[in-house]
Amino acid sequence: MKMISILLIEDHNMFREGLRLLLEAEGDMTVVGQGKTGREAVAKYLELKPDVTVMDIAMPLLNGLQAAQQILKDNPLARILMLSAHNDPEYVEEIITMGASGYLVKQSSAELLGKAIRDVHQGKTFYCPTISKHLRDQYFTPFGKKGLVKNSKNRLTPREAELLQLIAEGLVNKQIASELSISIKTVEKHRQNLMEKLNIHDIAGLTRFAMASGVIESSGKQTPAHIAQRSNRRDSKSERQHKK
Repeated sequence: MKMISILLIEDHNMFREGLRLLLEAEGDMTVVGQGKTGREAVAKYLELKPDVTVMDIAMPLLNGLQAAQQILKDNPLARILMLSAHNDPEYVEEIITMGASGYLVKQSSAELLGKAIRDVHQGKTFYCPTISKHLRDQYFTPFGKKGLVKNSKNRLTPREAELLQLIAEGLVNKQIASELSISIKTVEKHRQNLMEKLNIHDIAGLTRFAMASGVIESSGKQTPAHIAQRSNRRDSKSERQHKK
């Protein structure tokens, strides 16, 4: 029996280890690689070429949606199953648009996870039952399957989404420029475009937006306010140093 090779990307160590044990207990699956950031996901996918990538959405540095987008750009046939703690139909629309294979909430049973991976491995799509119902109710017309309704709101470009995450994680312009290998002036331009598009003109607001939309998630005692305050302090320090 040919084993299904799986790349498992999840930033919470205990949850990732639990998933690995569950998957390898299935009998027809083997976890060939693991990671805890979106950047690791992209690098390990290119190295290992797994049959299925199981990936969390909310992760540091590069979130799962952005990582999936990069993987699918390199290999449109990559089979990626996204995991999330949130039952959010907006994620599904993003996932469908980019070409990922499925979406499963973390509260799902081990049996459902196994089925999702097997379906995705076979080239099918898989969405947890509540999301499937939402797709039927909201995205399909009563006269047959006409296709997905496109969201008319302005979407962030991949670069803007990546920048939003780094800003919300507290990185200042110099750090962001280093992380993305671009100039500080380019960071400033992207930041201005991002604020104008979202009509949010302060770091605290961008951080709240990022957390509300699931781009990042808080951990420990860090609240949106704490992260925003840290971001503002770092930006102020950076600006003072720049003036010097």
